[in-house]
Amino acid sequence: MDLEQARERMIAEQLEQRGISDPRVLAAIRMVPRHRFVPPELTEHAYEDTPLPIGFGQTISQPYMVGLMAEVAAPLPHERLLEVGTGSGYQAAVLARLAGVVYTVECVEPLYLRAQRTLAEIGVTNCFVRLSDGSLGWPEMAPFDVIVVTAAMPGIPRPLIEQLAPQGRLIAPIGVPELQTLVRIRRIEGHLREECFGECRFVKMVGKHGFST
Repeated sequence: MDLEQARERMIAEQLEQRGISDPRVLAAIRMVPRHRFVPPELTEHAYEDTPLPIGFGQTISQPYMVGLMAEVAAPLPHERLLEVGTGSGYQAAVLARLAGVVYTVECVEPLYLRAQRTLAEIGVTNCFVRLSDGSLGWPEMAPFDVIVVTAAMPGIPRPLIEQLAPQGRLIAPIGVPELQTLVRIRRIEGHLREECFGECRFVKMVGKHGFST
């Protein structure tokens, strides 16, 4: 199987044809070998239009959703970004190609260790991984220009809002465990402005400000 061809087909058919047009986002996704972030037995499916299991009840997001969230977040090369929910590390690797520095938090230790290792193996040097409750953010490194949440939440935790920089933006799937809306919250002149970008389905956030069960 030609993985490079599969990646190019993914970009053309799953991203560009569905409206992902930011050239920086497309270039970042082109640079990241998605197949390195899935279990070996799923390598041949790495570039398919679907989320894939990575163990411990977690998934690597559908390629389109990774592209959409990156485009909505629009991180710039000088900006500091917090990702809540490292998972496989794939989305962190894409975001690290767009932002100046990425801080990403994972609560499942085996996933944290695996993501840390994979990111290092593919040469990502501006991404720092922490084992912690992601719903609490990473207060020691705040404020963040961008916060990207990759797990479903019933609402936006106050700690994340407090860690958002002036003029910052937060992107997250908000709703019930079965179905969420992708939301962007922007802080503009001290006020929070909310925009919606369609329905989505993510695994649920656990932790102090996630779902209780």
